[in-house]
Amino acid sequence: MSSFSATLSGSRLALGQASVPRANNSRRSLSVASVKKGEKAPDFSLVNEAGKKVKLSALKKPTVVYFYPKDDSPACTKEAVAFADSYAAFTKAGAAVVGISSDSPESHKAFKAKYNLPFQLLTDEGGDTRKQYGIKGDFFGALAGRETYVIDKQGVVQMVFNNQFAPEKHITEALETIKDLKGGKGGSSFELPKFELPGNPFSK
Repeated sequence: MSSFSATLSGSRLALGQASVPRANNSRRSLSVASVKKGEKAPDFSLVNEAGKKVKLSALKKPTVVYFYPKDDSPACTKEAVAFADSYAAFTKAGAAVVGISSDSPESHKAFKAKYNLPFQLLTDEGGDTRKQYGIKGDFFGALAGRETYVIDKQGVVQMVFNNQFAPEKHITEALETIKDLKGGKGGSSFELPKFELPGNPFSK
């Protein structure tokens, strides 16, 4: 091998070694830390089952964002149907519900129609939104994580719940948090009655 070829090969190797960490670091930076309660929720703009863009910050109401692995799988179907069954309670409390997976809008449309789901399903193609939220996969990354967030209308995370094997628990946890938010916003309408004793000098 000539000195020129050796130099060229060495340059290519050096370039390859230099470029790989930068690419890995840029992807890794999307999932450095999980989003926690009390933190600002990362905003997103994703396509729904009808092909329309949905932006989190544009909803301007408390929102339940639930990430799930795959349309029409047994556990994901159970979770979606449970959210649908409780949807009236969420809307009564003034909250929106959106589901997110990497499935296509066409898959979402079929899944939504099959089970008559009343809420939007968004497509996170490539899983970038999952990475922004720091959602880790289960079974060494073989299965996408199942994680639910309750985000108030100011965009602050009020609840994070992660449980792959109890899909219906996500609904009860989210609904309880939404009801707490509504109660905190409106305050209690109950007041203790005030009693005054005749001639009580401290009543005036």
